[in-house]
Amino acid sequence: MNLQNELNKAGGFKNLEHLAKQVVEGFISGMHKSPFHGFSAEFAEHKIYNQGDSTRHIDWKLFAKTDKLYTKRYDDETNLRCHIILDNSSSMHYPKMDSFSLDSLNKIAFSTLATASLMHILKKQRDAIGLSIYSDAYDFYSPEKGSERHHQMLLNKLEESVISKPLNKQTETYQYLHEIAEKIHRRSLIFVFSDMFQTSEDEVKLFEALQHLKHNKHEVVLFHVFDKDKELSFDFDNKPKRFIDVETGEHVNLYANQVKETYQKAIVDFFEELKMKCLQYKIKYVEADINQSFDKILTTYLVERQKFL
Repeated sequence: MNLQNELNKAGGFKNLEHLAKQVVEGFISGMHKSPFHGFSAEFAEHKIYNQGDSTRHIDWKLFAKTDKLYTKRYDDETNLRCHIILDNSSSMHYPKMDSFSLDSLNKIAFSTLATASLMHILKKQRDAIGLSIYSDAYDFYSPEKGSERHHQMLLNKLEESVISKPLNKQTETYQYLHEIAEKIHRRSLIFVFSDMFQTSEDEVKLFEALQHLKHNKHEVVLFHVFDKDKELSFDFDNKPKRFIDVETGEHVNLYANQVKETYQKAIVDFFEELKMKCLQYKIKYVEADINQSFDKILTTYLVERQKFL
């Protein structure tokens, strides 16, 4: 499989569904080398056996392959409801992409392809999918549904998000998380894709909004999307550069080494505070480095789905 060739043939992200299918197929192939070995072909039809469950439906053949207990799932069992929340503010379009390359996705392209890949698995599992997209406004909302027409509509919205180039679009994430929380009434698994960049004054409000998402027994997973090389390690050569805030348009001219140590300390402190707050509010925190594969995203889904059901 050559995902880059598929991307080129698709003319960027115009065939997002096909790209997502390729990502998922590659992930499932890799599962043979992981703790999920022997489970890749069957995961859509099984769930982990929990103490107290009936032993009547244990799949003993699968137990022989995995040394773990799974029970067979039947069509009349309750399916999952999943709502995916996508931050489409200007900072999510960093770094700038002159052309689409799977080796150098920006944050919105990574999040969109990850979302489409999750949707592909959810569709195979006959689960209901909802989507919210926000920037400096609540751009799009669709409740959880499972139809093919609904699935195609969501893919089109995701493609539009990648192609759009929002300029100087700040966002008050907490405001839209509160609005989304009010819309989701039935217990759901909620995935949030965001770089979590806010003003310091908004951080308390942001954590309150994340806590709001936990109401009605929702399970919340925060995929913290970032470019580790640039945004965490601050890996720039020491030449004079203009650093521009893509959400406000403000800029500063400096040598990277002049601020690198101070910057790294501040960003590491922010990451640690975010992790601790998520732990406090029982929100699963997952680092999503855009320079890495989608395996962590999809593995998190599999684990959370088993726990959720």
